[in-house]
Amino acid sequence: MKTTMTAVVAALILAGCGGEAAAPSGDASATTVQANAEFARSLPLADPQGFEDAKRGFIARPTGKILAADGSVITDFDAFNFIAGDAPPTVNPSLWRHAKLNAQIGLFKVVDGVYQLRGFDIGNMTLIEGQTGWIVVDALTCRETAAAALAFARQHLGNKPVTALLFSHSHIDHFGGALGVLTPDQVKAGVPVIASNGFMEEATSENVLVGTAMGRRSAYQFGKNLERSAKGLVDTGLGKGVGYGTFGVLAPTDLITQPTEERVLDGVRIVFHNVPGAEAPAEMSFSIPALKVYGGAENLAQTMHNLLPVRGAKVRDALRWAGYMQDALDQLGDAEVYVGQHNWPVWGHDRIAAFIIQHRDVYKYTHDQTVRLINAGLTPSEIADQIRLPKSLQTPFGARGYYGDLRHNVKAVYQFYLGAYDGNPAHLDPLPPVEMAKRYVALAGGADKAVAAAQAAFDRGDYRWAAELLNHVVFADAGHKAARELLARCYDQLGFVAEASTWRNSYLTAAAELRGGAPKQGINRAAFVDMLAQTPIERFLEAMAAGLNGPAAEGKDFKINLVLTDTKESYVLWIENAVLHHRRAEPAADANATLTLTKAFFVRMMAGTVGAKDMLTSDELKVSGSKIDLARFLGLIDKASGTFPIVSR
Repeated sequence: MKTTMTAVVAALILAGCGGEAAAPSGDASATTVQANAEFARSLPLADPQGFEDAKRGFIARPTGKILAADGSVITDFDAFNFIAGDAPPTVNPSLWRHAKLNAQIGLFKVVDGVYQLRGFDIGNMTLIEGQTGWIVVDALTCRETAAAALAFARQHLGNKPVTALLFSHSHIDHFGGALGVLTPDQVKAGVPVIASNGFMEEATSENVLVGTAMGRRSAYQFGKNLERSAKGLVDTGLGKGVGYGTFGVLAPTDLITQPTEERVLDGVRIVFHNVPGAEAPAEMSFSIPALKVYGGAENLAQTMHNLLPVRGAKVRDALRWAGYMQDALDQLGDAEVYVGQHNWPVWGHDRIAAFIIQHRDVYKYTHDQTVRLINAGLTPSEIADQIRLPKSLQTPFGARGYYGDLRHNVKAVYQFYLGAYDGNPAHLDPLPPVEMAKRYVALAGGADKAVAAAQAAFDRGDYRWAAELLNHVVFADAGHKAARELLARCYDQLGFVAEASTWRNSYLTAAAELRGGAPKQGINRAAFVDMLAQTPIERFLEAMAAGLNGPAAEGKDFKINLVLTDTKESYVLWIENAVLHHRRAEPAADANATLTLTKAFFVRMMAGTVGAKDMLTSDELKVSGSKIDLARFLGLIDKASGTFPIVSR
């Protein structure tokens, strides 16, 4: 939250309003009710423009559910029907307004020849009408949601073929459903797939190396396991929810490599603009001059974006992002409608220009003022507590922090230039969390005294301090039930006042896990097999090296040949100084073992759908040399489950 958070919520939550009774679990406390009421009075929440835009061009709304092959629910079109009327006390009123806007789901006509499907997934599928069929912009997250969206469009607009598929950028919620839009045979037959330079490398690599940790943390960011309710998930900032189904990708047949390039697709002239290295490593916006349409990809959305996602990623360049927004003004031409791959459109040239300027200046102000305070010697947390956007940038709803958050983005700018270390030598080699927690709890006089102090802070409405105290108690003694429950209640209140959906979802997921424990099941790697099939083998070998248990590998000198029969690739893997290396080469004569198999089987092995025992006994591969040494080698590579605890140890 911005100045409103400082002036209202900070006054109540940081200092406390005093004297209230402890709130029952899951209810909004008096402090939270008062904070959200003050927040509501500070903003023109009744402004109808957003609702007019979000509903404009409505054609039809889907009903029922989108199911996975196993019968599990991927998308429930009625799950967010509770989002209506005034904000309940358990939701920040600004976020509630945004959630109501994102709840306008279905098929919409943007202008003649351009349609959007919203609410099938976290992102939008945009359809451009060509001479013979549909040019599809973005394929959503998974095969199931993409297929359902396209089928719904054909039901209402006509059963036309897909004549081109465009990927706006390299994040999975924009390409993961590719196989629900086109088949590989259709692509081979000549249907173009267009993306920006570097798309495949970025699309297939982002989640391979640290995908387990990123996937675990993404459940916090997107509220994956929260109930859909006023006390749980109400929005993700970019849309209602992520489609967790079957993921795939199609390799582009045509890459946009220059800053600006044109294509004529199915009779439609489209001008593409390369915008890499800001919101995504590979990204492109586009214009359709004949229709006066500008597509902003994800550099533009109806929210301040992340410079560093809560789930984790490489830090994004705020200065470059602001520069792309200035370029967008120059590229806008006489466009009369903006379409984004999240949220809803904007109509009117002047309104679009103002929208772009607001985003340009949010990122530029965040960058410049963070750098100014860096040079004044402030630390990330100090800068985050001090920076406030000017009033002119706080007012527009389309640039408020529903997905990104100013305080988090400030820390991202700091990290981009100086790293996470704040320069204080006390933070060069701090104790690990559990050891630190034990010493703080001992200093407080024991867990019970620390909990009592936290309870007093909670009763004052000082939730940030109460959470700090209780976090130490829970890390020092994960079984302390009173500390866990009180910390969960702190997170409830912090979530209930958060304007950023990512913060709300993180707080409430933390509360749920303190009460119920970490999830029992990690990432379903089998759902990624179609996408992983397009991933270069080198990415898997890098991930294997990062999974090598170094202490266990000390003194080991295994050498393994890997031969892929279908792709005619051959690699030599070897351990040296407890490090796993690889090079592309002919099989080494002195290898302990040679593993010969197809890439498809290797991908299934890496996805965890076949185990080491199955691999060694399968008819689908051949092992020559020592099977025992091969098993020992594979046994040195950790298989992270993705269920590690986050809010306790």
